[in-house]
Amino acid sequence: MALSKKILHDKLVLTLLSANAFLAIACTLLVLLRFGADGSSDYIVQFRENLGIGAFKTGSLGGILSFIVYAVLVASLNIWLSLRVYKIRRQLAVSILALGVILLTLAFIISNLLLGSR
Repeated sequence: MALSKKILHDKLVLTLLSANAFLAIACTLLVLLRFGADGSSDYIVQFRENLGIGAFKTGSLGGILSFIVYAVLVASLNIWLSLRVYKIRRQLAVSILALGVILLTLAFIISNLLLGSR
């Protein structure tokens, strides 16, 4: 009970927990709302700069929906790991949550760019 009370009073940890949850939900909603916008069945799922004119690789719906799985998995693992580590070292829990925010931000940006470029 003392650990949960410490976490509830730590404003930085609560902010990072909220940011992780918000970014995972935002990434999920972005992909769900944009994947069927124009009705096509091919999606750009990869960009390989070294291939020149064939840099864009198309794929199926599963490649785009994997961004949802990735966002939920990253957010849940970061939150779970930081809560487990918080009782040992607060700074490590904060750094885990901050890295999770960076990963989710990059997933949000990349999924938006891939869905916007088809």
